[in-house]
Amino acid sequence: MNRVLRWTAWIVAVIVLIAVVFLVWAHIVMQGTRSAALQVWRDDRVAVQDAGDSVVMTPTGTANGKGIVFIPGAKVDPYAYMATFRQVVAGGTTVIITKPTLNLAFFDTRPLSTFESHAPDVATWAVGGHSLGGVRACQLAQDADGLLLLGSYCANDISTSYIDVLSVSGSRDGLSTPAKVAAARHLLPSTATMTEIDGSNHADFGAYGAQPGDDTATISRAAARQQISAAIEAWAEDLPPAPGLR
Repeated sequence: MNRVLRWTAWIVAVIVLIAVVFLVWAHIVMQGTRSAALQVWRDDRVAVQDAGDSVVMTPTGTANGKGIVFIPGAKVDPYAYMATFRQVVAGGTTVIITKPTLNLAFFDTRPLSTFESHAPDVATWAVGGHSLGGVRACQLAQDADGLLLLGSYCANDISTSYIDVLSVSGSRDGLSTPAKVAAARHLLPSTATMTEIDGSNHADFGAYGAQPGDDTATISRAAARQQISAAIEAWAEDLPPAPGLR
């Protein structure tokens, strides 16, 4: 009996240790670049609010009635994406950047309505994400009017959907490589817009510095961000109005 108790104690101890190590690992995130975040905070065209479960970015000027619920990549600070959407929001689109459970999108089971409630005046909603956040966005696409993939691709098949899709990738992305994006293209509707930014890498979709496993970009962060933002802004403007109840 004592031997059984000792083995049980060891097993419990190992499980607890693994859980503690995982929790510590999950809470070590890639922090957003301070200078990029400050530029957004100081932009009087954009209002930023921490809603607890998300970062809400709204235009201070005329809003276009469009909104994007955006899911960060694994273990990336949500604030790291404010710079990506600065110009998009200034142009009239509301952006809500979620704070995933344990900083990992796959652990977040909250519906889009949880985040959409922060902007009740928005009529047309898209869901989007970067890297693994984009994979999760694909799983939520049936509840949205549009799907935005940044350095990402779907693992589930939405090819028969009528959803408006924009996929922005980087030719120097070392994680969501051009080959991986191309291999998953058949899972998207045939009408999906596929945009590749020449010279940009995986980390260019946010502002959090270099990322392990990524390739070296051959264009500046500023140039990559400008092209990424322009592609999103044009796509968001063209999102069709929500057809009543989903």
